[in-house]
Amino acid sequence: MRSMRTRPSGTFLAVALAVMLVTGGLAGPVVASTAATQTNSVTATSGSTSVPGADSTAVASTASAATQDDRPANPTTEDTVGYVAGYWYDDDLPVDDQSDAVVDEDDLDPVVYRAMARVERIRNLTFDDRVSVDVISREEYRETNGDRFANISSENRLEQNVGYEALFTVDRNTAATDAAETVYGGAVAGYYDPATDEIVIVSENPDTPELNELTLGHELVHALQDQRFDLSQLEGTTQDGETAKNGLVEGDASRVEREYEHRCGTEWDCLEPVDGPSSGGLDINWGIYFSVYQPYSDGPDYVNYLRDQGEGWSAVNAAYDDPPATTAAVIHPGSEREPANVSVPDRSSGDWRQLRVDGETANDTVGEAGMVAMFAADALDSDQPSVIDSTELLQSPESYNYNHSYTNGWAGDELVVYTNDDVENASDPAAAAGHAGYVWRTQWQSNGDAQQFVNGYLQLLENHDADAVDGRQDTYVIDDGGYAGAYSLERTGQTLTIVRAPSVDELPNVEAGAAPEGEDRLEITDSSGTGTDTVPGFGPLAVASALALALLGAGTRIVVGRGRTGGGPRDRD
Repeated sequence: MRSMRTRPSGTFLAVALAVMLVTGGLAGPVVASTAATQTNSVTATSGSTSVPGADSTAVASTASAATQDDRPANPTTEDTVGYVAGYWYDDDLPVDDQSDAVVDEDDLDPVVYRAMARVERIRNLTFDDRVSVDVISREEYRETNGDRFANISSENRLEQNVGYEALFTVDRNTAATDAAETVYGGAVAGYYDPATDEIVIVSENPDTPELNELTLGHELVHALQDQRFDLSQLEGTTQDGETAKNGLVEGDASRVEREYEHRCGTEWDCLEPVDGPSSGGLDINWGIYFSVYQPYSDGPDYVNYLRDQGEGWSAVNAAYDDPPATTAAVIHPGSEREPANVSVPDRSSGDWRQLRVDGETANDTVGEAGMVAMFAADALDSDQPSVIDSTELLQSPESYNYNHSYTNGWAGDELVVYTNDDVENASDPAAAAGHAGYVWRTQWQSNGDAQQFVNGYLQLLENHDADAVDGRQDTYVIDDGGYAGAYSLERTGQTLTIVRAPSVDELPNVEAGAAPEGEDRLEITDSSGTGTDTVPGFGPLAVASALALALLGAGTRIVVGRGRTGGGPRDRD
């Protein structure tokens, strides 16, 4: 996820953006590789380096744009699509006859050059420079990347902890960096480092690491993008903006990877590890995973939409000059939604104040994809009901469904973290999050869209055992657990504002006017607008469907059990 503040150098929910996940010939959209690498802000594809003189709308040269079957008598790496350093995309190599994907050092360069030529063949762009590739074991990867989440200031840690907690993704019993590291350490199959122009492929075989050619092909697309379009220009300033731009970057790479995979099954001999993914399955934070996976799920369709406008890959190339601004634009290709201007002025009192990190207010735009991840975070937890359950989330073997009625009317949002003296004097950043507060203002395209989000959020509160507070309008309390605290909701037309504080009494100190006296006005309604609640403020509990998902190959499955059911919340004095 991206930083909660509007500044390129931030690191809020951004620690997880270093974990950009992609599928690589898997049975389901659950594990993959990353095109991102670490930088000072641990932001995907930031800090990238471009080749001087590369045009941002670059296309193949006149020679390379010619019919690719008409091979020139004197091909060159610079001008001939499908030919790199003496190797054509369909050349046979000695490694093709192996029973495994272990590549000796002497054979690595030919494998890489042929893969580069294959990416060119699909993408119709030539590389400007060669790309260095290394293959390492997961154990070595974890050892060499163990410090990725270590050098973070206390303000940044607080910002991350509160931000993830606001999305009911990481509770305060877990540090946000630890939760992000579960995704980063366990689900990454490879990455491209723009700072060094190097690709690293991560193998599950600790003794003789194997090269997955599909992962290599995906990461080579990122190297090609960096050479041609300079990926450092695409850094977003919010979580939603960053993820949106990755919808183009990762959609491009994933679209190429899918065609690469098809050709491996029909035209080309390709290297595929025999060991497969880790047989132990994944123990990761699924809310973070669903958030960072969205560009890989919806990006290919977004890229296909661009191609279908009549200009093919040239339209995709041009999009790097005008990338999508919101994840809503990627989820709904052709809508070209621009984010509404949503602001949260400081209306706090007492010793409460907006948190500042590096001299700027700790704020962020979560966006449509982040909200879907919030509602789906518990979809694979058999002990916890989920607003969006597994059957609604899983769309196909290659993608998740991010188009849901709860969120698809999104117009804009801003989430701001609030602190006080107790928070800043706390010795444990994770515990300090429980004493902090936040104001999250969301805007929707219509009153009906706002009500749909209210439906989902009230259900989310109920799923976490919130109680309605007697005599306080649309105010709820969670007594125990990692999300304990007081929550106030206020809807005005197409705007819903959520305020969270350690206690009901502190809510109006975080945001003036929060938790007023009165009866509840909000309730879960059906599509006709008829209330369905038996207790004001809540609707019936969702029940997660049982579903077995094939995850990492034969014999590795995650079974999602049925969620709990029961009565409504208790009224609270």
